[in-house]
This record gives sequence, C-alpha cells and structure tokens, in this order.
Amino acid sequence: MASADLRQELDCSICLSIYTDPVTLRCGHNFCRICIERVLDTQEGAGAYTCPECRAVCQERPVLQRNITLCNIVESFLSTRPDQEETGIFCTYCVDSPVPAAKSCLLCEASLCDKHLTAHSKSAEHVLCDPTTALGNRKCSVHKKVLEYYCTEDAACICVSCCLIGEHRGHQMESLDEASEKKKEKLMNVLQKLTTKKTEAEKILQSLQERRREYRGRAASVTERVTALFRDIRQQQEDLEIRVLNEISRQEESVSLFVTDQIRRLENMKDELSGKMRHIEELCNMSDPVTVLQEPDMGDFCDINIRKRPYTQVHRAGDLDVGLISETLHILSDTTKRINTSIFVPEATDIVLDVTTASNNIHILGDRKTASVSPYQNRPITAEIFRSYPQVISTKRFSSGRHYWEVDVSKSVYWRVGMCYPSIDRTGKQSLIGDNNKSWCLCRSMYNNQYTMRHDSTEIWLLDNIPCDRVRVFLDYEAGQMSFYALCDRLIHLHTYTAALTEPLHAALCVSGGSITISGRIGSWENLP
Repeated sequence: MASADLRQELDCSICLSIYTDPVTLRCGHNFCRICIERVLDTQEGAGAYTCPECRAVCQERPVLQRNITLCNIVESFLSTRPDQEETGIFCTYCVDSPVPAAKSCLLCEASLCDKHLTAHSKSAEHVLCDPTTALGNRKCSVHKKVLEYYCTEDAACICVSCCLIGEHRGHQMESLDEASEKKKEKLMNVLQKLTTKKTEAEKILQSLQERRREYRGRAASVTERVTALFRDIRQQQEDLEIRVLNEISRQEESVSLFVTDQIRRLENMKDELSGKMRHIEELCNMSDPVTVLQEPDMGDFCDINIRKRPYTQVHRAGDLDVGLISETLHILSDTTKRINTSIFVPEATDIVLDVTTASNNIHILGDRKTASVSPYQNRPITAEIFRSYPQVISTKRFSSGRHYWEVDVSKSVYWRVGMCYPSIDRTGKQSLIGDNNKSWCLCRSMYNNQYTMRHDSTEIWLLDNIPCDRVRVFLDYEAGQMSFYALCDRLIHLHTYTAALTEPLHAALCVSGGSITISGRIGSWENLP
C-alpha cells in the first residue's frame, strides 16, 4: 500500500500522470511545467491567475520554480519501476499494490505479473501477448474468439470461425505474423522515403537559415554604413550652418560699425550746419551794415556735396556676400552626389550582345548593343543560334554577385526583356524567352499594349498604362532574386522573381518590331556588403 500511496503522490492533478519537470506555485502545489503553463495561458487577460488545486489568487503571472526534490523523487521512482511507467499496465490480480504486468491473456482478458503468470494455464487457448488494455480488440466481434488470421481481400483481422463459416470463407488468408511482417516492410519503405524527404527538407531549411543570417548580416552592414553616412552629413550640415550664420553675423557687425560711424559723422555735420544757419540768421537780423559786411563770405558751405561723402557707401556696404551661400549650396550638392555614389549608383562596365546567338531575323548593330528586326541575315546555323524566334543573349554571364542593366524599348512595338540560362533551347516553342523554366522576362504585347511577367509559360498581368520606355533589370544571384522596374521620372517596381538558381544567367532580348537597345553599361553591386 505504501508503494501505491507514493505513486498517487507523484501524479499531476492536471494531467493525472506522473510529474514531468515538476514546478511549484507560491501556494506550494506542484504541477508538470507544461500543464501549469497551459492553464496560465488560458487565464491571460482575466485580470488574475488562480491555482488549479486550491484556487489561490495571484494578480501577476506566477514565476514557476522547479521543484528539484520532487524531480529527484520522480526519477528515482521511475528507475526502480521502468516497466510500470513504460506501459502503465498493472497485474489484474495484485489488488494490494499495483505491480507491473508482464503479459496479458486474450482468453481471460486479464493482465498478469510474473508471479501470477507462472501459475497461469499453459493451454493453447490461453493466448498470451504483450501487456495491453485493449484486450477486446484482440478478439473477433462476431465469434468472440482470438484473432489469428488476416484476410488480404478485406484487409481485416479475423478468427478461425470467420475463415471456416464466416463471411471471409474462401478468401486469401495469412497469419497475423506474416501479414504484420509484410506491412512492416511496406512501412519501412514509406519510412525510408519520408526520411529522405526529411533530409531534403532539413537541407533546404539549413540553406534558408543561412540565407536569412546572410541577409541579416548584409542588412546590418548596410544599415551601419548608411547611419554613419547620414551622421557625417548631419555634422557637415551643422558645420555649414554655423559657418554661414557666423559669416552673416560678421558681415552684420561690420556693416553696423560702418553705419554707426557714418551716423556719428552726419550728426556732427548736422550740428555744424545748424550752428552756421543760426549765425547766418543772426547776421540777417542785424541792423548794423558794417558788422554784416565785415563777416567772411559763407557761400562755401553751400558747396558741400553730401552724396560724395563716405557715408553714402552705406547702401553698398549693407549688401550680404552671396558667394558664401553659393559655396554652401555647392557643398550640399557634392554631399548629395556622395550619397548616390556611396549607396545607390554602383560602378558600371560594358555589356554587349552575343552575335553568335542572334537569330537570323534580327540585325545586331556594330556596337553590339542594339537589336533590330531585319531581313534574313544568313548567319551560319550553329547550336548556339536562336532559330525559332528573334532573340539574342549577352556575352557576359552572371554566376554570383548583384548586378543591373537597362534596356531602351521605346522604338519597339513587341518585345521581351529578361534573362535566361545558357542551356535554354535554341529552337522550338520552348526556346521563347519566358515560355520555359530556364528564363524570366517582362513582355509587352503588340495587340493590346499589355505588360506581363512570364516564366515557364505562366503569366502575371501588370497594370495598364505603365510608362515603360526604358526597363531596368536587377539580379541578386546569391539571393536568387530577379527584379524588373520601369524607368520614367521615377523607378517603378513591376515584379520580383525568386528562384533557386542552378546555372549562370545571361541578359536576354526578344524583339518583333523596331529595335531595342541594351544599356552600354551594367551596374555591379559587388562593392556592397
């Protein structure tokens, strides 16, 4: 009985099974960690948390403390009774304390420990099997006899009576062991296939995780560069602002000093003129002609030309020096150019079309950057030449890195612009760019001016009225991303394909009217992290 009482004390009150990683609440009650966490999750938002055992209330979610002592007791108990905890099936006849069952008898529908198994009947009708609680499932539901055979036609386990007089009479039969082994063999084949698929999934998962880490690292590096750049820009702007404001203050002070000096001089001249005027007025009011005539002539005072005096320079001295402001604007312009160079405008190199791949229906100009519809060119028919459609690819191939190029499509009615693998078919319907699994393109239809994205003959319809006289194509090979943009007064994103690239890529063109020109330069993003 002591063993049974101990066993009951080791049961979680939530799952009613032996503790798994037991934890303790503040009230002292113990639960499996996963069991109590599920209960607490259901109590989220209720305003309070309660113990499932004693209903003790806690306003905040309780902190679960691992009960180390109880963990050790559970481990010790399990180590001494491995069979009991492995099957959970006990001897039917041991009523005083639970004893692990060693076998189950299908006839008796009872489980027996080693002690009772010794005394059990050894007759053939008493069929023993591994301990199980589903004893009824091992007997025929019709004849109540032990299942001994397997009907391959009806895929059912049957008894002897089913074989002889029942509905399975005359059917193909196998022993349970034989049928079980065959099914296990099939299951092993399925298991092997699932294992292979799991391995493939793990490889893809690992690849995606590595790619995610790479993107995060790349994003962190670019973020650091952009942050440093704009921090430098803000510092330059602050320095320029201080410089311009200081210069304005200096000019203001200089002008103010000059004007103050001129005001003082004019006030002195004004006082001097006022004194002269009073003296002249006094002379004019004198009745003594001798005094008036003896006074020196004052006509020279009227010759004073105020406009020629230094203080007339006040207007010119008051003009601000715009040269410094112009210089500031030039510095800001240089800063903007630096931003473009550092982040958005990578260095570029030449890209040309491969004449050896060009269809005889198009003409490649001397610079090998323009393809136009023309009469038959009579080029030698080789394995590389496109023979079914007016197409051509670039000489340069891309197997790593990030790149972009531009295509002028303003002089063509129908065209396809994109990229393809070098292994693309050169003849037949599968050779048209976008109509196979080896090429991706932006397409303009000659019938309705509709723009579509095409890959493996699958169309993605784009919005109407796209100002698409010029196309920009971006490639990030490691990321497997191919992006298409329309170039007008701004960059309009049209679509991005993502694929697991398995070959190098070429720029690819198809033209069925007029001409299209691939940019003489391709931009490389290799300088970016």
